[in-house]
Amino acid sequence: MSNPPQETTSAMTTAPNSVTLNGVTIDDTFAEAFPMKATRVLITAHNETWARHAAVAMTGFATSVIACGCEAGIERMLGADDTPDGRPGVSVLLFSMSGKELAKQLERRVGQCVLTCPTTAIYAGLDEGEAIALGRNLRFFGDGWQISKMIDGKRYWRVPVMDGEFVAEETTALVKAVGGGNLLLLARDTDTALAGAEAAVAAMRAVPGVIMPFPGGVVRSGSKVGSKYASLPASTNDAFCPALTPLAKHSELDADTRCVMEIVIDGLTEADVSAAMRAGIAAIAGRGAAAGVTRISAGNYGGKLGPFHFHLHKLIGEGAA
Repeated sequence: MSNPPQETTSAMTTAPNSVTLNGVTIDDTFAEAFPMKATRVLITAHNETWARHAAVAMTGFATSVIACGCEAGIERMLGADDTPDGRPGVSVLLFSMSGKELAKQLERRVGQCVLTCPTTAIYAGLDEGEAIALGRNLRFFGDGWQISKMIDGKRYWRVPVMDGEFVAEETTALVKAVGGGNLLLLARDTDTALAGAEAAVAAMRAVPGVIMPFPGGVVRSGSKVGSKYASLPASTNDAFCPALTPLAKHSELDADTRCVMEIVIDGLTEADVSAAMRAGIAAIAGRGAAAGVTRISAGNYGGKLGPFHFHLHKLIGEGAA
């Protein structure tokens, strides 16, 4: 994987409580993230097309733990040299708020989306951590015809299916992780906001150990904690809604900002999330304010949501060092 782009100090100007990179204002704020549990699995298949089909299905309806049970996404495509069985593959990351929920989501998604997909096999993508079932329970689909084999101290299950056999490593590892890193991109209009977000997501996807779980890596319905309706845990982030600029009590937008996009990042480690956010900021700044994204901010709740605080100015300093 290529290293994330680094911004240079020559493009940086400062003012009280603000930093500007190539005309793009970087807010003096932080993204607030929280602890999660995560795992990585490797899906292989007869060719890249079928490996991707399985991965896309497995990571469907997995944008937010608010309603989906887990957040999941494709980390990267894998060549034959990077997989246990020498076939093309996909690395998938899954995140949830508890180990129990993650294990449940993993088993259901592998059973319904990978076991069912032609020619696939699935393997652990992490060696260290708490063991959770991968093929351990899915083997029973074999109705007694399944067999196991130990290779280098790892157990694999071979389950007969109509195109041959489904191979699944018995367990994968669960580890502590970080969810909810984010960037808010403030732009002149929808076209420039989308173009900037796409550039940032492309740069972030070059960083290992992270996913951006929303469609295309981007979310337009950024939320705040709580609502005027007691039954809702989250509601629209009115401070960043352009239609509410003249109405909201604490709007963060000026009249020239007509579109805001958010990028949410989940990572295996705090350092992974930092690297992805830094890459995203550098990608936007590299395009310059003339490209339409004029300001970068982040979502936080005053430090009350989670213990991981990613300060934008600190990330810029680290990137320029």
